[in-house]
Amino acid sequence: MLADRLWSLTLVLAFAACRPTPEAQVGDRADRPAPTPSPSPSGAPSATTGIDAATAALLAEAGIAEAPDATAPLVESDPMSLHHTTREELLALFTIKDFTDEQKKVVQPDAFLHNVFGPNDGAHANQGNKDIAQHTISKERCLAGLKDIVIQTPEQKAKCGAENMVPIWVKGKEAWYCIDVFEFPNKACELPIVWIPPTAAKKVCELQGKRLCSDIEWNIACRGDPEGGDDWKYAYGNKVDIEICHTNLRHRTSCWPKDAATTWKSCTTDTEPSGSFPKCRSRFGVFDQHGNVAEIMMRREGDKVFTQLKGSAWFYVELVKEPGEPVPATTTNKAGAYPDHCNFDPRWHVEPIDAAQHVNYHLGFRCCKSIP
Repeated sequence: MLADRLWSLTLVLAFAACRPTPEAQVGDRADRPAPTPSPSPSGAPSATTGIDAATAALLAEAGIAEAPDATAPLVESDPMSLHHTTREELLALFTIKDFTDEQKKVVQPDAFLHNVFGPNDGAHANQGNKDIAQHTISKERCLAGLKDIVIQTPEQKAKCGAENMVPIWVKGKEAWYCIDVFEFPNKACELPIVWIPPTAAKKVCELQGKRLCSDIEWNIACRGDPEGGDDWKYAYGNKVDIEICHTNLRHRTSCWPKDAATTWKSCTTDTEPSGSFPKCRSRFGVFDQHGNVAEIMMRREGDKVFTQLKGSAWFYVELVKEPGEPVPATTTNKAGAYPDHCNFDPRWHVEPIDAAQHVNYHLGFRCCKSIP
């Protein structure tokens, strides 16, 4: 069983060993004002033309009007309420494509998803250990920050054939694939999923009629310009800025990654809802490619496909450095420091994709989809 294998799995963390720090910043982050949307480039969804239908529905559900009274206080729910505590709640965060009865006998999607997802341990995909996690941005505050951003235009939805995806291309070529705007479950202002092995992430994407993204697809969506301009080093520009994304939060407690069980009990998953940092968005409109959680990708070498980890997690401040420059004095984990630019090509936890079982408290994924 997958669960039995994962419990016995020994973890070697992708971003070097965790360590406690005296300057826990959660209180500081909680006191910050809501992030404000950044203007979108031409060619990407406009930040001034109004929200898309899906986000409008979420705003209405949260009681936030398209043009709320600026003087009215925002009524917020407990940020921790976004951390789901049942398998049913986790599975309700996404949908899969329709299967015929005959196909279900072969694919067995319900049995697969029931086996993979569960809230109570590191042997199942979930949002981390809620008993030790800390989330500080409410769903209402996150949605308010997105209220003027078009997540997906009708044309993009028609092109991609799915919600919350945008087409990607390079200068002089037609778009050939789409990518999820948010980290899985690809929903605005929901917490990302972690503790999922690459083999399971790949199949979850396939059950949705998508596929796990390749490293090259992720890179282009991060660095590229839909208007054909120069590539950027980071999704948001050419100089690292740990305030723009959810990358400026140090570990609050000691983290002991001896194995899955000790990691679950000691390592906090201090994520924020996807889209909580509106400026952490590529010019194509893809959120959180830096920070929040790192992401599982696929990388092809000849006729073989391996796992590739991309991006960074919320504690990147401990590991930050610019490519080609010395490690800053403020970076506490100097031995593990690395440059989290779009094209960074690490070789962490390289496994054949069909047998890849590495899981972690800060590792999620994102799906892509070919355009016919």
